[in-house]
Amino acid sequence: MGIFSRFADIVNSNISALLDKAEDPEKMIRLIIQEMEDTLVEVRTNSAKAIADKKELARKVESIEEQINDWQQKATLALTKQRDDLARAALIEKQKLQDMIKGLHTEQTLVEETIEKLTGEISKLETKITETRAKQQALAIRSQTASNRRDVQKHLHTARTNEAMAKFEQYSRKIDELEAEADVFAKSGQAKSLDQEFAELQAQDEIEKELEKLKKQVEEKK
Repeated sequence: MGIFSRFADIVNSNISALLDKAEDPEKMIRLIIQEMEDTLVEVRTNSAKAIADKKELARKVESIEEQINDWQQKATLALTKQRDDLARAALIEKQKLQDMIKGLHTEQTLVEETIEKLTGEISKLETKITETRAKQQALAIRSQTASNRRDVQKHLHTARTNEAMAKFEQYSRKIDELEAEADVFAKSGQAKSLDQEFAELQAQDEIEKELEKLKKQVEEKK
């Protein structure tokens, strides 16, 4: 079963409300436009048939009017020849055709009304399709914008994480270097002054504090 069941459903539909309820708005709007276009094809087909009926009725009316004129001439001819019986018969045939043409005129009126109605429906459908396509474009732009924002935020988050990790590696390397220097001095047996030992302890303490601070920043960004 389609989204819409009648022409009025399409014309009176609130597309925005339908999209708000849809799990996949982009898919929903494609289906809506497809059904609108299918309905438009159907209405145009009916309109074409009505126009064809109008032309056929016009040909029938023209043909019968010619026959009416023909019987009128025959009746006149019969009277000039003093053949009242033939004139009466010709007028009877003329009357039959006149009754027939009245019915055809009624059909023509109905067909004209149908064509007018279908023309109005076509115009309304085309307007609705144009409006819905505009909503489709706006929806596509919103979707693309959201996707771009997501990608940018993802990139920025990755860049910040990489920067933090780089700093972490930098401080780790400094600690490694200090430890290596300490090992070298220890192995060389060189005595260090008291000031040097306290200076190294102070430097290591500052680096450890900075390293712990950086670790917390990295954890908070995860």
